[in-house]
Amino acid sequence: SSCEVALSYYPTPLAKEDFLRCLVKEIPPRLLYAKSSPAYPSVLGQTIRNSRWSSPDNVKPIYIVTPTNASHIQSAVVCGRRHGVRIRVRSGGHDYEGLSYRSLQPEEFAVVDLSKMRAVWVDGKARTAWVDSGAQLGELYYAIHKASPVLAFPAGVCPTIGVGGNFAGGGFGMLLRKYGIAAENVIDVKLVDANGTLHDKKSMGDDHFWAVRGGGGESFGIVVAWKVRLLPVPPTVTVFKIPKKASEGAVDIINRWQVVAPQLPDDLMIRVIAQGPTATFEAMYLGTCQTLTPMMSSKFPELGMNASHCNEMSWIQSIPFVHLGHRDNIEDDLLNRNNTFKPFAEYKSDYVYEPFPKEVWEQIFSTWLLKPGAGIMIFDPYGATISATPEWATPFPHRKGVLFNIQYVNYWFAPGAGAAPLSWSKEIYNYMEPYVSKNPRQAYANYRDIDLGRNEVVNDVSTFSSGLVWGQKYFKGNFQRLAITKGKVDPTDYFRNEQSIPPLIQKY
Repeated sequence: SSCEVALSYYPTPLAKEDFLRCLVKEIPPRLLYAKSSPAYPSVLGQTIRNSRWSSPDNVKPIYIVTPTNASHIQSAVVCGRRHGVRIRVRSGGHDYEGLSYRSLQPEEFAVVDLSKMRAVWVDGKARTAWVDSGAQLGELYYAIHKASPVLAFPAGVCPTIGVGGNFAGGGFGMLLRKYGIAAENVIDVKLVDANGTLHDKKSMGDDHFWAVRGGGGESFGIVVAWKVRLLPVPPTVTVFKIPKKASEGAVDIINRWQVVAPQLPDDLMIRVIAQGPTATFEAMYLGTCQTLTPMMSSKFPELGMNASHCNEMSWIQSIPFVHLGHRDNIEDDLLNRNNTFKPFAEYKSDYVYEPFPKEVWEQIFSTWLLKPGAGIMIFDPYGATISATPEWATPFPHRKGVLFNIQYVNYWFAPGAGAAPLSWSKEIYNYMEPYVSKNPRQAYANYRDIDLGRNEVVNDVSTFSSGLVWGQKYFKGNFQRLAITKGKVDPTDYFRNEQSIPPLIQKY
């Protein structure tokens, strides 16, 4: 927008050259890409998932650093601090607003791209794993499966999501009702702070460790690797996908689903994907078809699920099955990093505490999902473990009393085709306001949405008051503790973007 404040401080061109000179002393030149480098566009573009942020008018980094170990990250931070160049960090590129690799205002910054750091070390006996931030979820899941067919980890649904971003903002998928979010199952980290110092849980202290497990990426340092607790799953899980059209009673079924799904046993997750006139009920059950079928007929008979809907498989097969609808070549589906699906996209989110009146479901299916530019709505039920964890236990606050969350997803495929999808997203978000969480209207940090607000920078520091506007929506009452922690670990606000946690310095 035209009213954006230009930064008062531009590093001199000299600083740029000094920054590069500093980097080259510590980091092999083949890991550095300047804007003038022939490989720069492909390195920048390779993990951009939202084509809106590939266009030439986005403010791009002056350098991309692709570290292969923690010391390279430390050097990048030390050189950046010394020469007035900020750093943004990217792990998988699913960042919905692209703030990990673009700036909304003119600014000279570098990107630390972690895609070369993706090792996973699994200790099956101890039921733990260390995973680098640049690994994708599919790579983590596959490594766990190689070590043991009956261990799993509760993170996101899509295998191409980068570990660093997913864990930093919470991270949930089909195991959220059984095991909660990824962040609450992180037991240690390796992190480079704003001074370039390498920390682990012990040296960083309780508040800092608390903040990186769900407080959003990038505000508190660069997490190099995460140690996670692995969790048991049975050798066989059962997955079903049952589509119901509005003409087949979808409205009545989803109206019942919103009350039933959050109360089901923690072994069963039934989410809904609504697109056009159809609601698809997608479920994963930690057990066999034989146990699931009677449970469904007693607890949710309205869906009409029977044994013919069952797909029995291992947990690892369920990952591509839920995501892609098949399980032919697990290795390809989970380890493939060549992403060809790069639509233009817009995303929003909501949390729901009270069941919708049936008329709302009727409106959604008879009107909203049929409008020009209509997107998709994804409903994830809560309850069980994710809702049993206290709000303050992690920065991720969407816990007790949440029935489900909504993700509004909209894709288009040509640069000029965004007008109808963008206005649909805005209009349905406005329409839903009376029926979703209030004071604040909550949103999920990993479904980053710049429309919720953005930081204002005064005297080279993001202000607490501007951060509070969007920050309470993502973090509720935890926002203040995050800001106080930021004030302790990065008081000069070195790691920042338009929605990073601002430092709140407490005067004693």
